[in-house]
Formats: sequence, C-alpha cells, structure tokens
Amino acid sequence: MERLSDAAVVSPQVRQPGFDRKQLTPGIVHIGLGAFHRAHQAVYTQRALEAAFGPWGIVAVNLRSPEPVEALQAQDGLYSITVRSEAGDSSEVIGSTVEWMCAANDRQAVLHALARPEIRVVTLTVSEKAYGLDPVTGGLDRAHPAVSADLSSPHSPIGALGFLVEGLARRKQAGLPPYTVLCCDNLPSNGKVIRRLVVEMASERDPELAKWIEAEGAFPSSMVDRIVPAATQETRERAERLLGVSDALALDTEPFLQWVIEDHFVDGRPAWEAGGALFTGNVEPYEKMKLRLLNGSHTLLAHLGILAGLEYIRDVMAVPDLAQKARQHMQGVVSTLDPVPGIDLPAYIEELLARFSNPTIAHRNLQISLDTTQKLPQRLLLPAVDALAQGGDGAATAYAVGVWMAAVRKRGDLDDPRRTEVLEAVSRMDAADASAPFFDIAGLFPNALTKARPWRDKVNQAILENW
Repeated sequence: MERLSDAAVVSPQVRQPGFDRKQLTPGIVHIGLGAFHRAHQAVYTQRALEAAFGPWGIVAVNLRSPEPVEALQAQDGLYSITVRSEAGDSSEVIGSTVEWMCAANDRQAVLHALARPEIRVVTLTVSEKAYGLDPVTGGLDRAHPAVSADLSSPHSPIGALGFLVEGLARRKQAGLPPYTVLCCDNLPSNGKVIRRLVVEMASERDPELAKWIEAEGAFPSSMVDRIVPAATQETRERAERLLGVSDALALDTEPFLQWVIEDHFVDGRPAWEAGGALFTGNVEPYEKMKLRLLNGSHTLLAHLGILAGLEYIRDVMAVPDLAQKARQHMQGVVSTLDPVPGIDLPAYIEELLARFSNPTIAHRNLQISLDTTQKLPQRLLLPAVDALAQGGDGAATAYAVGVWMAAVRKRGDLDDPRRTEVLEAVSRMDAADASAPFFDIAGLFPNALTKARPWRDKVNQAILENW
C-alpha cells in the first residue's frame, strides 16, 4: 500500500490542506511531537494558513524518540486525523509542518532552528513532568534529571527549559528579538510558570540574559482541549480505508476542539482564531474550568475504571452508577470556579459528559492515569483547598483522591515520576487511616489538606469503599 506523501493519490473525499505547501516557510518551533499537538495546535495552524496564508509553518521537534520524526520525514510532513462520532468518521490530511527533527539525534539542528530570525513563536506540549517544576517551592526542581543536566551544561541542553534558554541566549547574542513561548500543557497559569522557570534557569548562567528575557520576552498562558487517544493498529487501518493510502502517524480524535490564548505576543502570530481559537486578556478562568471539570473528572473516571477492570473511559461512562460519579464530581467542584466569560457552566458539564460517553473514542484509563502525582494538585487538590476555604466540605475532591489511592493499591504498580514514594505509601496502608502514608509524601498535599481531618476522613471513606 502506498504511503501518505505529497505524491500520493488520496481519496477525493478526504479534506486536504487548503494552501500551497511548496510556498510555506517556517515561523513556529513546536517542542513535543506527540498525538495531542498533531490533533490540536497543528490543526489550528492549518486553519490559520487556510484563512490568512503567511510564514507560519511548523518546525516539529521531538526531544527524545526519533520515531515520529522519521515517520514524518517519510511522509513529507503529512499525516491524517480522523474525527470520530456516532454521526460517522471523517478524515483530513494535515500539512502545516514544514521541518522535523529529533533533539536526541541532532541537538545543534534544534538550537539553530530556535535562533533563526524567522522563528517568532515556540509552542510546547511536553507533559507536566518534563518542565522540572518543584512542587514545594514553585521554582526549578534541581534534582530533575533534565534540569540538573541543563544547569550543568547550558550550551548542550537536553530538556525543554534548557533548549528554550539556550535558544533565547543565542538570539540575544545575535541581536534578535526573543520568540514568544506558548506553553500548551495542563499547568495552572502555564505561561507564568514557564516564564518563572525560564528566567530562573537563565539567571544561573547570566543575570543579564534573565533581565533581557523578563523585559523583552512574552509567555502567554493558554488552555487547550481535545481528547486524543493513543493511536493503535485499528487507528491506522481505519485511516487507510478512508485515505486510500497508509499513514503511520494516523490519529483518531473527537469533534470538539478548543484553544483559549492570552493575547500577548512579541512579534506576531498566526490567525489561529480562524480555527476557533479565543484570544483573551485572562485565560485563568477558562484554564481553571477545564482543569477542574474535565481533567479532574477524567482522573476520577480513569481510576474508577481501573478499580472496575474497565479499559476505556467510554466503558466507565456506560455504567450508570460510575457515570453519575463524574456528574457529582463536577457539580461538587463547580462552586470553586471563577465566572467564565461566554460559558454556560451547566451546559459545559453536560457537554463533557457527552464527550466522555462518545462510543467511538477509545481513550484508555491507564493512559489517563499516567503521572497522576503531577496532575493531582491542579485537578483535585487546589479545588479541595478552595472548597474548604469557602466553608464547604470538599467531598467531591476527597472522593476522587481516595479512588486514586484505592486504584493504586489494587494495581500494585503505576507509571509515575514519584512511583517509589507512592508504592512505599501503599505498602504502609492500614484500614484504620488508609490515606495517612500518602500524606507523608513530601510536597504532594498542601498543608491546608494535611491538617483538614474531616476532609481526610472522607478520603479514607472512599478508599474503604473500594478496599
């Protein structure tokens, strides 16, 4: 079977890029060539190019694995996404990427790209744990392998922050303006967080560089949303039927697509609003809404599924009692949200429940459960603190945290950067105060929760319900 490429004959029913790819030149470096980027930012950039063509092609960078880079090279930078719903499947070829490279194989090529004058925006989807954020201080975690390496060898970075700082240093030395750094990972106030970490790392090597970044740089916050399951062989076979050619990078995704961006850029940006992106002066209400309603209930559902021996979120939602748990969770935390301009929160909750129930989206519970200790603070613990501060009991968040602990106990293993500490806590669980060992994990739970005995009792109750 012929592979997807510029020369391949793709089914006429499949939507193609609506611009001349031969005329496309780079303007964006994206770090983190994963499924989410390919089904989200790259799609928005394609829409922007179709509406207002300009020098906004994407240079796609993967930090570690060369596999997606090699697959993109073999397909001339093209891949497909299949939007799935009960109404049927539709496929589209995405062609907004013009260059691709793996940092592990060619660090200098990535640094050269970051220093090129035509690069004006750097976007990132590298996961929460990749930034090396110290959960206690809010600054750099100097024990994080990439942070430690990049502080020791700043001119030969291996981590996302190290590449950002070295790229900015080279631009300053060349007399170029900085690029705008646009984080697209699920961190609260992600732009402010990345700015703080970049400036701290830069100050370690050159205080003047740090001052220049603070004065001249831009780190807008953003909120991203789209459910993108990990691709499977079934995904690729479905794409082949729709395209008429094979696609090693094919993805399935849902119809829903959302991007809210703080409108603060140093040197221009694509017309992402053409794809429906919302530009605003304050992203935080949207970000908090998504983290606490979507991501928080997703974490709950994934661990309920693990406890019940179910593989996918859709399977959990097909069990009425479990689906009701997600509804109750969202209804329990909605009072901790700020007003969200233009959003009807009850309608948003109903839309989330419908999205989770989409029978065509195979989103694995184990995939969602990855790195939960990195996700708990923004998804469950901060809303718990807010609920208690408002005079509430935080029951919804306590239940979700207890379900996580019970699911970890049942599995006996997990994929998490704090795996050793969590499993040690599991080994010390006792029915009399089952959650106690978890509260001993340094920096995981805020003091307001550690000291909240009634809230901890509710966590214990949830654990014992699933013992």
